[in-house]
Amino acid sequence: MTTQGDLTTISERIRADFVAKTAARDAAVTISRELIRYCSMAIRASHRDEWEEAERLVAEAVRVAVQMATKVKPYPELYFTGYTQDAMKELCEAKITLAIAQGKPFPAPEEIGAEYAAYLNGLAEAAGELRRRALDNIRSGHSHESETLLAAMDDIYDVLVTMDFPDAITGGLRRNTDMVRGVLERTRGDITVSFRESELKAAMNDLRDKLQGH
Repeated sequence: MTTQGDLTTISERIRADFVAKTAARDAAVTISRELIRYCSMAIRASHRDEWEEAERLVAEAVRVAVQMATKVKPYPELYFTGYTQDAMKELCEAKITLAIAQGKPFPAPEEIGAEYAAYLNGLAEAAGELRRRALDNIRSGHSHESETLLAAMDDIYDVLVTMDFPDAITGGLRRNTDMVRGVLERTRGDITVSFRESELKAAMNDLRDKLQGH
């Protein structure tokens, strides 16, 4: 039979665990916000082609991600909770965006230290950033880079559309996959129009040169 003294000992042990877990949670929430901020700043730097600064910010994000993982490592329920995985998704988005924008291969989830669901959702959100970069290129004239970015977006969608698993497993990937499909279709349309305009402009310039030659 459990005595009052025994129950007090049990309750104090539980309380100590909850105190430690709460402290870890509070620290992880704060660190996750810092991680997201670094990732956002890195992506903005990449859109300005400030690669050295972008890489520095991503390195800071990785450092902070390690801190966050260390805080919650003893508590798997905290590691797999929303704010932790959302922050890791942002890190995946930043790493993928920078890699593709620089013509590098897709980084693997193991390289980033991310769970698969966070990685796939990061892939989806990276497609939106690649569209932004493609549009920036189109504004300065049709370029081969825009087509390269579109090809990477195609690759992302081709992977995501095969991940037909429950949202509880994929972290709500289905909604992000639908988003990527829309982004991909709009970008393809924009690049096609840009290409046709570039062809038309070249043809008009060629005709002008021929007429002036006469």
